Amino acid sequence: MSPAPSSQGKPSSPVKIARRGLMLVLSSPSGAGKSTIARNLLDADRSLEISISVTTRAKRPSEIADKHYHFITVQQFEKMRDAGDLLEWAEVHGNFYGTPREPVELAMSEGRDMLFDIDWQGARQLQEKMAADVVSIFVLPPTMTELQSRLHRRAEDSEEVIRTRLLNSRAEIEHWREYDYVIVNDDLDEAFGHVSCIVNAERIRRDRRHGLFDFVSELLTEEPKL
Repeated sequence: MSPAPSSQGKPSSPVKIARRGLMLVLSSPSGAGKSTIARNLLDADRSLEISISVTTRAKRPSEIADKHYHFITVQQFEKMRDAGDLLEWAEVHGNFYGTPREPVELAMSEGRDMLFDIDWQGARQLQEKMAADVVSIFVLPPTMTELQSRLHRRAEDSEEVIRTRLLNSRAEIEHWREYDYVIVNDDLDEAFGHVSCIVNAERIRRDRRHGLFDFVSELLTEEPKL
């Protein structure tokens, strides 16, 4: 039922309209800032939860197992992939990454929003399988020189790994056209603001709010007291 109006003509409590959750996909070449934006978004928006991927790569010093990633063996990964337990998977820089299927499908049905910090290969698979639920954003660096500087400032990878990431970044950037939105991360606060605006707008899309059918039906049958 819709809330009864107050004496000021406003609802006595906020109107809540049921909706399906959305899948917010953030992608970028390594070092462009998507992980920082994702972390800030999670801190600022308690309605958003991170999709924790499985990966076969080694844990970085700053990472916490089962919070940033589920770190598993190649054999474990292959078993999940072959059983159909991964919604998407990709090989990146010689390591495997994937999204467990069950928690994502449960979240969508319960109207919870999930954030995906994944590359273009994973994003493409999600768009192919669950296009109506996906909102995709690609984050670009302002210059390739700045991208290189950020990778060095991060100080978490060897020089060999940094060289590999820089070589792969150009091929990754070529996929920017496949995304719904593209943001240049020249100023972190501004980039974060753009992402927040996108999320707020996508949450109120008509085709995502299935509860509008019942709400409008009740609205049109309501008899105002004159």
